[in-house]
Amino acid sequence: MPAPKPTPHAAIDEAELHSDVAILGGGMVGLSLAILLAQALPHRRITLVESLPYPAADDSTQPMFQPSFDARSSAIAWGSQSIFSAMGVWPALLQHLTPIATVHVSDKGHVGGCRMQAQEYGVPALGFVVDNAWLGACLLARAQQFSNLTINAPASVKALAPRRGGYGLQLENQGQIRDHNTRLAVIADGAQSGLRQRLGIASQVTDYQHHALIANVAFTQPHQGVAYERFTATGPVAVLPRAKQEGALIWTLPSEQAEAVAEQGDDTLLAQLQTAFGQRLGRFTRIGQRTLYPLQLTQAKEQVRPHLVVMGNAAHSLHPVAGQGFNLSLRDCQSLAATLAKHDAGEDQFAQLAALQAYQSQQQADQWLTTQFSDQLPRWFSNPGLAQAAVRGAGLLALELVPAGKRRLAKQSMGLGSRL
Repeated sequence: MPAPKPTPHAAIDEAELHSDVAILGGGMVGLSLAILLAQALPHRRITLVESLPYPAADDSTQPMFQPSFDARSSAIAWGSQSIFSAMGVWPALLQHLTPIATVHVSDKGHVGGCRMQAQEYGVPALGFVVDNAWLGACLLARAQQFSNLTINAPASVKALAPRRGGYGLQLENQGQIRDHNTRLAVIADGAQSGLRQRLGIASQVTDYQHHALIANVAFTQPHQGVAYERFTATGPVAVLPRAKQEGALIWTLPSEQAEAVAEQGDDTLLAQLQTAFGQRLGRFTRIGQRTLYPLQLTQAKEQVRPHLVVMGNAAHSLHPVAGQGFNLSLRDCQSLAATLAKHDAGEDQFAQLAALQAYQSQQQADQWLTTQFSDQLPRWFSNPGLAQAAVRGAGLLALELVPAGKRRLAKQSMGLGSRL
């Protein structure tokens, strides 16, 4: 017989409390937040709920990893490495990171360009590229080291409702349904968040009318640690460095063209990519498994309620052109953990609306600036008009010649805000 549904707004008795924080969604953002909260609130009980099973734990102290040509990758901004260091995962991550020494921005068919180099800013790298599988393995291995963190995977949230003093959940695992009461529920289940929708939290969606073709590519010349951002009339083409002569491709295409392009044979597709990207990496020789993603800017109209926070892509899902989405979410996680620790004076003060509003206020400027940067950059460079193109070319040339402008662009790309 299934458990009864949680009663909305009924008070949570202390004896019924199962966790102080329940993170609903165990992807890279959810795992990162779980680690940061377990560190910041060592006397609090943290629960992580993920609908998919995690890989079996290895007996050794190092997570298992088998590099794959088809592995999806993420860009880690230089500013994020300090967060990973504080989490205790940076030494492990370093084993399979590719540093970005240079970012090269250009506009196809027009003069002008901008090259940002790590040495200009006194840092060893502007950022890094890491396979998601390795990042996830390192985060999971670290999360499993905390005695105050319980991981429920696979488990799905069948119901959630506010109760006085927190939230009541129903969790299903292998057909078994059980109640779970928490002081603070954190929704981190992705851009198409079903949990956000169940609670009636609306989102503002901007459809870019483009898709991103994601794949790994190989080429004839070493990338030398250069990340390329090439703007074309149909959208940006980015190639991030992976292995010595491999890269992670993010190719933005109009939605009406994307599926046809993605379904072409390898030789035809590589020839089209060569035409769009040019010869900077020599000749493209191989393309791996392809995935198409519709590109939208999704922003939750509410990120906090009493005893509730919306995080990660459920809060803001950005255009991938600048590689800012995960890095912004990581900064959100760090800010939330620090804010909750600061307000952890009483039984549930850390989960009260005042504390959560303090977090949102602290992150508001960073979220706005990063969202605007990720939104306006592809709009500006995807306009095919000749006058616009001339201004773009002049702008890129100006960035190369005026250090202050290029420094501002570098700060945003590196996730450093005003710290550089």
